[in-house]
Amino acid sequence: MSTSVSDRLGTTRRWALALIAAAQFVVIMDTSIIGVALPRMQAELGFTQQNLSWVFNAYVVAFGGLLLLGGRLSDLFGARRLFAAGWVVLLLGSLVAGLAGNVGWELAGRAVQGVGAALIAPSALTLLMMIFGADPKELTKALALYGAAAPAGGTAGVFLGGVITQYLSWPWVFFLNIPIAVIALVGTKLLMPAGTTGNRGSVDLPGALTVTLGLGAAVYGIVRAPEAGWGSAETLIALAAAAVLLTAFVITQAVRRQPLVRLSLFRTPQLGAANLAQVLLGGAWIPMWFFLNLYLQQVLNYTAFPSGAALLPMTVVIMIGMIALAPRVIGRFGTKTPIVAGMVLLAAGMGWLSLAPADGNYWTDVLPATLVAALGMSLAFIPSLGTAISSARPEEGGLASGIVNTSYQVGSALGLAAMTAVATAFGADRLGDTAALTQGFSAAFLGAGGIALAGAVLTLIILRPRRGAEGS
Repeated sequence: MSTSVSDRLGTTRRWALALIAAAQFVVIMDTSIIGVALPRMQAELGFTQQNLSWVFNAYVVAFGGLLLLGGRLSDLFGARRLFAAGWVVLLLGSLVAGLAGNVGWELAGRAVQGVGAALIAPSALTLLMMIFGADPKELTKALALYGAAAPAGGTAGVFLGGVITQYLSWPWVFFLNIPIAVIALVGTKLLMPAGTTGNRGSVDLPGALTVTLGLGAAVYGIVRAPEAGWGSAETLIALAAAAVLLTAFVITQAVRRQPLVRLSLFRTPQLGAANLAQVLLGGAWIPMWFFLNLYLQQVLNYTAFPSGAALLPMTVVIMIGMIALAPRVIGRFGTKTPIVAGMVLLAAGMGWLSLAPADGNYWTDVLPATLVAALGMSLAFIPSLGTAISSARPEEGGLASGIVNTSYQVGSALGLAAMTAVATAFGADRLGDTAALTQGFSAAFLGAGGIALAGAVLTLIILRPRRGAEGS
């Protein structure tokens, strides 16, 4: 191969990686970009303080619930085709969410956005494996950039949401996706490998429906419980429906010839442990930024732009940690040690943040704690992600990608639902009462820290280091 051809292929691969990382950045950014806009959306659309979390959950439940289907479709019909389809759906959902004039249309648009993200995320990771999977060193570097794009998108989304909400208006946090989607569609055609057109098989639509409805019922029951009562008929029916639907999903996956998820995948301890780590990472990280943003605006009285800018240092630490630090730590200590250490640091940052008072100061009460949490996230995310996606057969790459993305998003939705219930129980629904709000937010930070600490302990017990990996 001539030098010019090799250089051209290298440039194409770099641009393809940039597009894949941008896709991960955008689908995670869309979970957080609404954070700063929430108070204005609440006032204009009529959300209550408690139900405001559904602006987040409508997206995440659709995203997390349909990721397995997205991964399966990627394997069946080809990753590039699903990648492009996802951008079209995300564009349409963003248009609906931006034009919404009431709660119903807003949540519908957010759910459609989640469907698009569920097609984009697993196909993006499959494309990354197709392009870089032949060279382990290149794959590690590619995964580091891809992994950094996720939490960076989460924190950067808060900043962008602040800028947009302050200087334009909240609908533009959704309209921003439209030009990005158009550029991504052009880039997909020019940069992404066609690969195979897909594998033979069927699509398990009943499985996708039961898991999505089951997750939605679980989140609804947990979010509504503080207001309706944990022993109320509404709460008990919602949680019972969730249990029945999720049980039905597991049973159907066990008996179907071509299930959405081959349950034997989880017999691999590495896969189960790594995905559990992703569940608990999402369950800890997302409630932190959600309630941190509310603390900055509703307690410290930050306006939209300063509130978003306050989280920029977290983004910088995450980018540096994931791209420069995490690969070196993995090379030196293997995967288990950084996951455990990262979750301990994340829990420590949350505990520190829970001490922030009603008359707190950003520089002493918020910034140091968020930097510790960000460092922990950067250490734990990459090794758990890499372990999870490397535990499946090559022909099930889309499914493995869907599973690990599902794990993170399901953890995010359930973690936020649970911490919303905790925060409400401790006074976070008393708008205008800064002492009560602070107490509620502190309880949520402590709860999220507990989730991260549980993740460290369970990873320490369950995850088996690969032979020769630890301390190599």
